[in-house]
Amino acid sequence: MRTDEILQTMLMYLILPLWLAAGFSDYLCHRAAHIERTSGWPESVLHLLEMAEMAIPVMAALFLEINAAVILLMIVCFLLHQATALWDLYYAAARREVGPIEQHVHSFLEMIPLMGLLLVVALHWDQFISLFGFASPRFDFVLKPRPLPWIYVATVLGAAVIFEILPYLEELWRGRRARRATREGGIVSGIKNKLQAAAAHVIPAERMAEKHSAMAAPGTSKKK
Repeated sequence: MRTDEILQTMLMYLILPLWLAAGFSDYLCHRAAHIERTSGWPESVLHLLEMAEMAIPVMAALFLEINAAVILLMIVCFLLHQATALWDLYYAAARREVGPIEQHVHSFLEMIPLMGLLLVVALHWDQFISLFGFASPRFDFVLKPRPLPWIYVATVLGAAVIFEILPYLEELWRGRRARRATREGGIVSGIKNKLQAAAAHVIPAERMAEKHSAMAAPGTSKKK
């Protein structure tokens, strides 16, 4: 095999599957940490934002011919992803414990995109250096003249939906549900306190004291 064939095979069948596996592992770490009870749904929104920032270059690599415009798009998305990942880490660390396994998974999620970008640059070196004026750049978005095998593309997109999009949407849903339950619990507790305060103004103090004494008396609690 030629060097470019080896690099493309690594990109398609090693880097991208490893990236998907790391993303799903991170979701499992979030689920085990019950982030819906701590950092909540805003962290899930950051996760979806990071996913969108990386989905753009992946889709471009799957369907578009790689030229200077596509490489520049990939670089911009990579930098945005790194900035969002740092924002995510600051947000999460202030509200919950980020365990060692999750931190290790994060290292994969940060470095695998860089590895993929470097492989793309190596495969299309002339278009990369054209960004710095050393060759003639092509700034257009056109479909690949020789598309990737449709079975491969369908498998990648299906795996992304099953192991990335659906799990992180479920994470967002859990966070919103936990937030709603907490808010409803606070409303019920507030109404109960207001009713007790109102009753204290209506019922004489002696009656209230007798009621509390009866409730606290031995043997008055219901046996299960």
